[in-house]
Amino acid sequence: MMRLETQHEPGRQGPMTVGRLSASFHETFETFEASPEAFAEDAFFDLNMPVWRFQIQGRDAFAEQLAKIAEGPVRIDVVRTVPTVSGFVTEHVEHQTVGDRHLSARRLWLCEVRDGRICEVVGYCSGEWDEELRARHAAEAPMLRA
Repeated sequence: MMRLETQHEPGRQGPMTVGRLSASFHETFETFEASPEAFAEDAFFDLNMPVWRFQIQGRDAFAEQLAKIAEGPVRIDVVRTVPTVSGFVTEHVEHQTVGDRHLSARRLWLCEVRDGRICEVVGYCSGEWDEELRARHAAEAPMLRA
């Protein structure tokens, strides 16, 4: 039988903690401010893009990076958040409007929690899709579910 090892002490996060942390996590993408109540000061971020990967240390550095790459106002639609033994997994769709262009990106995040704060985040992003790419995708690979 295979045994799973975790880096942190096992102990499922309560729904109140997960809900609060998930809401604050997603809010960071819209406000570019990482709440000290939600993130450890030295939180570690491992961000995986379609053709690039980079890492950031610190909640303020994460918020600064989000502000740096934003092209316009950001709106986040949370698809789901699922508690794990040591934190939560969350999925969202980011929307940005830049002039007459609408960009979107789908992302999946694995968030580790220690002492009631997010301490480690691994993220996977689809990359920014514009209208042309979304239309091509709809024509070539229609989705069975939203």
